[in-house]
Amino acid sequence: MPPPVRLLVNPSAGGGRALAAQPAVEAELARLGLTVHAEHTRSLRDAERLAVEAARAGETVVTLSGDGLIGAVAGALRGHPDAVIGVLPGGRGNDFARALGIPLNPVAACAVIAAGTPRPIDVGELAGPAPRTFVGIASLGFDSVANRLANEAPGRLGRFVYVYAALRALTTWRPATFDVAVDRDRRTLPGWTVAACNATSYGGGMLAAPGARLDDGLLDMVFFAPRTRLQFLRAMRRVFKGTHVDLDFVSVRRGRELWVDADRPFDVYADGDLIGTLPATIRVVPAAVTVLAPA
Repeated sequence: MPPPVRLLVNPSAGGGRALAAQPAVEAELARLGLTVHAEHTRSLRDAERLAVEAARAGETVVTLSGDGLIGAVAGALRGHPDAVIGVLPGGRGNDFARALGIPLNPVAACAVIAAGTPRPIDVGELAGPAPRTFVGIASLGFDSVANRLANEAPGRLGRFVYVYAALRALTTWRPATFDVAVDRDRRTLPGWTVAACNATSYGGGMLAAPGARLDDGLLDMVFFAPRTRLQFLRAMRRVFKGTHVDLDFVSVRRGRELWVDADRPFDVYADGDLIGTLPATIRVVPAAVTVLAPA
């Protein structure tokens, strides 16, 4: 008999999409023979508490949310080796579901909760007194501005909010100088964005790191340095196919740890949420959690 499911629903995720999908999701999970107990999360801290409680009770922790809540749950369950996380897409971007090959319709994705394969995956960690875990991509620079604007934008824009935010950020952006060290190999680079990628995409399918893998024990570090706004727009046309990495102003390096600072303050965002500020050390934690993936 499959273990019971603790369904963690973020009521505000995706502009209310998760909440709207909850009745159909619960009905489908029940149809598939699963016992479901649903909880509405009040904050990321609340979601972490509920996830630990569920794991200790032997329940499968299933998120109906955006990527930010998944990252919080993954962080809470890193110390629980028997815990299993299920993912139902309920946000605007749902990039972690994309990386796992989970259907983007939350009802269709219920089949993965019922019959998926447990898969150990890496997570990323922003180091510090209170480390922050993420499952997708941590980035800063131009992305700091674009993420803030995306989070302030109306929910009706859906996943296109990230393109909208990037174009708005472009109007006032000026390039920065970054000090970076990948596995202690230190360099100074002019540019726009620095990203540490555990997964392939962010922003609703923007393939920032098409070669990234969730289980290789490495992060793909992407350095984005267009010299003009026209070059930026050229890259934007290519990012949804991942071919921007072939441009001469985009470089990718793989490593276990990134240290980064800049010539002016920037916030660090991951999985759509603000997780820290510069200077920052971002590292991979191999095989940190187990998630249900399509068989």
